[in-house]
Amino acid sequence: MKVNAAFIFIAPEVDYKTANSIIETPTVNLTVIGVSNYSEAEIIVQNLIDRGITAIELCAGFGNEGIARIAKAAKGKASVGAVKFDYHPGFNFKSGDTLFQ
Repeated sequence: MKVNAAFIFIAPEVDYKTANSIIETPTVNLTVIGVSNYSEAEIIVQNLIDRGITAIELCAGFGNEGIARIAKAAKGKASVGAVKFDYHPGFNFKSGDTLFQ
């Protein structure tokens, strides 16, 4: 059975309408999509679930609060996991919780 999964990354000035791609393999269809803030990610999660995504991984730019918000937005309809730094080296060692609320 093929897994429908997604990876969401977050960064300033990202437009989810153009920052997205689908990678298809024999065992996994992976949707990769970028967002510019947590609120946008919450909306995207609903869209992904409506498209049959059952596993969502968040990039390290999502802080602890961001991960919790996305897990809540998924409403148990998709598993949510995260790559974790909290103080992200790509964001001058700041948490996404500080930058993307």
